Amino acid sequence: MRDRTRMRSPSFRSDNRKSKACPFDKLRAGSEPRRRIENPKWVGIFAIALTFAFGGAVATAQQPTKVPRIGYLSATSGTRPVSARSAAFRQGLRELGYVEGKNIVIEWIWADRLPALAAELVRLKVDVIVSSGSETTGYAKEATVTIPIVMAQDRDPVGTGFVASLARPGGNITGLSRLAPELSGKQVELLKEIVPRLSRVAVLGTSTQPGTAQVLKETELAAGAFGVKLQYLDVPNSKDIETAFRAASKGRADAVLVLSNAIFNSERTLVVELAAKSRLPAIYSIREYVEAGGLMSYGVREADLFRRAATYVDKILKGAKPGDLPVEQPKKFEFIINLKAAKRIGLTIPPNVLVRADKVIK
Repeated sequence: MRDRTRMRSPSFRSDNRKSKACPFDKLRAGSEPRRRIENPKWVGIFAIALTFAFGGAVATAQQPTKVPRIGYLSATSGTRPVSARSAAFRQGLRELGYVEGKNIVIEWIWADRLPALAAELVRLKVDVIVSSGSETTGYAKEATVTIPIVMAQDRDPVGTGFVASLARPGGNITGLSRLAPELSGKQVELLKEIVPRLSRVAVLGTSTQPGTAQVLKETELAAGAFGVKLQYLDVPNSKDIETAFRAASKGRADAVLVLSNAIFNSERTLVVELAAKSRLPAIYSIREYVEAGGLMSYGVREADLFRRAATYVDKILKGAKPGDLPVEQPKKFEFIINLKAAKRIGLTIPPNVLVRADKVIK
């Protein structure tokens, strides 16, 4: 290909044959002075144009493409027992064109030292922090007021003080709510249906977990409507789980309602086994308990929440402010029953309850 940017000058013969006059000879001789190409005005303009054209091109070529960095903060220990959450989040990102390791980097933080790890994400200057639950959102909020925080799920974002309102969150936090206070009433109703003589329910939770107070308040209202009394048992850490089940049996509980949090989620196999040994019908908020041998679960489809959290990350990376993005409420719920677990404790699930289940494990 001919190099068009190279200036070509007229050729001159070295022999004695007479050549045609060069068109530039008159300029060299001083004729037509008003058409001199050396006119300072045009030379200056031409130089400026070249500076912008080539200088801008060089700057663009040297400017590296910034790869967004996301911090994913989870209270679950390094064993990652609820891996469906992270898988759903990855799926949501892929659906939006983000591929981990290619055009997006994710710092996965799975551990119990949450305050220090939340601060570590801030030190890494991530573009967005994704929190997997109320506890992690609380630590992320303490660590930064500038980096956007996306809640993949939260029991009650307004009640916990994370956002000003669902419609206008304000601040640097937005994301999705799981409506835990409202759903706890439905869980009590389901226990009443499978245990007609239900009079006392032991509620296992962690008082320091954000949103627990709001959930208990709604659960008490629902229980009162069915003439059921609640026995709240606080479980500060995993070593207190067995003590809580002994207290439930001693308190003559007819059933158990286990609130979802990092402590129980990490030890869900133990929780399910203790409920069976105590012969107590138990209901949980997420399906992983039932898949591990628990009796039944009713709650939001967590995988859907974590997949949708990716849409918030996408909007923020494209310039949206978290405070202007309304908090979404869950759209999909699921009710799962494990008949093997029912048989183990000698419980018969009524047909009218079975037909409403989204999945029945036989």
